[in-house]
Amino acid sequence: MPTTLTPAEERLRKVLEFERQKGCTDRGVATGLDSFLQNLLRNDAPDVGSGVVAQVHALPDGGYRSLTPLKRKAWLEGLLTELKSGGGGSDKRPVPIRPDVAVEGDPTSNIQRPPSAPSSRPAPITKKAPSRPPTPMTRLRPYTQEEIREIGVECELQALKRVGASLLQKFEKLGVYTVRDLLLLFPRRHVDYGDPLPVAMLKLGAEQTVRVRVWSARERKMGFKMRSTEATIGDSSGMMQAVWFNQPWIAKQLPVNAEIVLSGRVSEYQGRPKMDNPEWEVWSDDLLHTGRLVPIYPLTQGLQNRTIRRVMQEALERFGTRLPETLPEDMRNRLELAPITDAVAQMHSPTSYPSLEWARRRLAFEELLPIQLTMQVRRRHFQRSAPAEPAPISGATEQAYIEGLPFALTGAQQRVLFDVLNDMRKPVPMSRLVQGDVGSGKTVIAAGALIAAIENGRQAVMMAPTEILAEQHFRTLKQIFGANGSEGPLATSRPAFLDPTKSPLLFEHRARPGEIRIALLTGSLKAKEKRDLYQMIEDGEIDIACGTHALIQGGVKFNDLGVAVVDEQHRFGVMQRAALREKGAEAAHTPHMLVMTATPIPRTLALTLYGDLDISVVDEMPPGRQQIKTTWVGPDERGDAERFLRGEIDKGHQAFVICPLVEESETLDVKAATVEYDRLRTTVYPDLRLELLHGRMSGKVKEETMRRFRDRQADILVSTAVIEVGIDIPNATVMMIEGADRFGLAQLHQFRGRVGRGDAQSYCLLLSDEPSEEAQKRLTLMEDTTDGFKLAEADMQMRGPGQFFGTKQSGMPGLKVARLTDVKLIELTRKEAERLLDEDPTLSRPDHQDLKVRVDAMVGSIIDEEH
Repeated sequence: MPTTLTPAEERLRKVLEFERQKGCTDRGVATGLDSFLQNLLRNDAPDVGSGVVAQVHALPDGGYRSLTPLKRKAWLEGLLTELKSGGGGSDKRPVPIRPDVAVEGDPTSNIQRPPSAPSSRPAPITKKAPSRPPTPMTRLRPYTQEEIREIGVECELQALKRVGASLLQKFEKLGVYTVRDLLLLFPRRHVDYGDPLPVAMLKLGAEQTVRVRVWSARERKMGFKMRSTEATIGDSSGMMQAVWFNQPWIAKQLPVNAEIVLSGRVSEYQGRPKMDNPEWEVWSDDLLHTGRLVPIYPLTQGLQNRTIRRVMQEALERFGTRLPETLPEDMRNRLELAPITDAVAQMHSPTSYPSLEWARRRLAFEELLPIQLTMQVRRRHFQRSAPAEPAPISGATEQAYIEGLPFALTGAQQRVLFDVLNDMRKPVPMSRLVQGDVGSGKTVIAAGALIAAIENGRQAVMMAPTEILAEQHFRTLKQIFGANGSEGPLATSRPAFLDPTKSPLLFEHRARPGEIRIALLTGSLKAKEKRDLYQMIEDGEIDIACGTHALIQGGVKFNDLGVAVVDEQHRFGVMQRAALREKGAEAAHTPHMLVMTATPIPRTLALTLYGDLDISVVDEMPPGRQQIKTTWVGPDERGDAERFLRGEIDKGHQAFVICPLVEESETLDVKAATVEYDRLRTTVYPDLRLELLHGRMSGKVKEETMRRFRDRQADILVSTAVIEVGIDIPNATVMMIEGADRFGLAQLHQFRGRVGRGDAQSYCLLLSDEPSEEAQKRLTLMEDTTDGFKLAEADMQMRGPGQFFGTKQSGMPGLKVARLTDVKLIELTRKEAERLLDEDPTLSRPDHQDLKVRVDAMVGSIIDEEH
């Protein structure tokens, strides 16, 4: 009887078999097999048999990558055998594989390696065994020419003549173990040390290059311990000075009258040009460190750019043409992408800016394509795993709903509502992200989706990240549906826009046709109330459930879930979608899903993070909404700002005060919430009611604090950034942000969106004592524009995508070459991913195998399924 593997074990089997096809070269997974195994055991350990786990932990400290090809093959075959036997383990304990233990037939078995870098293998789940002593470091046996021809770019770094044991360890700290790893260690940037200039034409502050002769060079003692090199150099136009701090040996390398080239930033000393720690080399026709676009690499302690460039030059000369091509030839020709060998060579040694961009475009495309393929594979899997039940809204109901609203929909609302309702008419589950600034009217669109589900006799759920936001949705829906005024967790309604006589599916399971029931599920419910509501939901007696994302977990089971609306959740992924599907107790269909966010996300970032969702943008604000007046307040104006805030409180309004930190820091001179709360409470506003809110509080305390502020039991809420996605306080008119230069534009805009929700004019005060030049640009932009999408684009340009949401995103792909500001390239890779999957849905063609393995790995590792 064939063994049944779990999905995680099946994914592992495919990766291992492809790694075997690749000759056990650690190329079966783009990020390396060790990284894949780490993610597998971290995310899917319960679905992996104990025997498989034991085999993985039998790897040495350096992981799979530290083994020679034959040892890799022996371990891989053992693991595949374990999988075929069921993966559950056997009585025989796996023998730990050591790099220094001979394997029959392995030509490198007698090599003794230096102590490896910190372990790259997955951490044990059980108690960690004592680590073995490091292998003694001896002379490494060099590769033979036959071995180099056979192994190619998968040779370990000692195949390069200039890499000894010490340098090997430094490269390992950068994750570089093989020649292939080295060739794919791309520069962080390039510095233009172009054509040499005469000394007399050098410009202060510019990075420039000179070709000069050495007039004198000497070692000089600077300070108590530092010994440096000082040289006087020049050409026919003039003389200058160069200093290399803490590098006395350079003096011996600069004989008088030697012709050298220097590149660096020009400063001035005693009226003459000077360079500190410039790049330099003896003049030749083939310069490496100067006189060209010079690569600047990521470094580690003891490893210099000059060293990497020298080693990289050898790697390119000996192995550069042996890198295997990973993109199909027809794709490269059609899209005019450079061959991999040419692209890598130009990245490390560009002949010009156009050639560098030509190389970067190919490598960035290759980096982005698997990400877009992964997104599209997930999207198609979600849509095809089970069909959706179409939920078409009738024309009469749609018209009655829109006409019954107390305001006219904006053009953007009409467009996005059409997208949503059109999705719900299809037998494919809707998977749509609706972006819209605070106050743009997203809830009205979400309500349209709920109505479509209800009219078709289905249930709906609306989820928010916090209970207090869920309560807001509950109150808003009660208004839209004209529900009764009860304060309890269950509300009933007979909305005029839903006519049971005209919709045969509507309420056919109801004893009371025409009645809508809306429930609020929160942690504060009594046990009996919660059980009763759970049972009503399972019996189909609740039409709309409001609550937190915990609604898709725990004991809630829906009778027939038609649509789920997820609000203010940047990270809601396919695992949660699968959980939604399981909530339909008797249904064999997938619910439609609508994700909403008030964080304006740049298009390129949305296409990357949310590539598996259709995207609609509510980019128009309702008419008559007041603009929030924003002012940058300097340190001399703080007193005026505090008096202005008191004036608003005296008018009966409320205010927010935001601080960057919870407590004071010795290293950061910025306001801390706890300190500012005490100062305001005791010194500035002793007669007012203040509340404190920060992320170290328990969820229950935070909810209670926010609820008191919402209910006007406090005048001022002093908070950290946890308020960024927060409550609707129409009575709040002032947002005062301490240390505003510490936040990005996207965060500042979100803070500003907490006010301006009522009829009164609202204000945002940006307090900053000593902002940097870049921070001043951000603060000025905040004063000049209230367009969230313009601010989001500017924020990503200034601070980069990794910091866009204020903290590093675990779901953000680690891009080495691609830039998320490249709109055209990202859109091209998305279209190419769709075309590729239309032609080859399973990526089974031989020339698609490299892409297939990368996609399989990314499904479990690059975009973390915790979202």
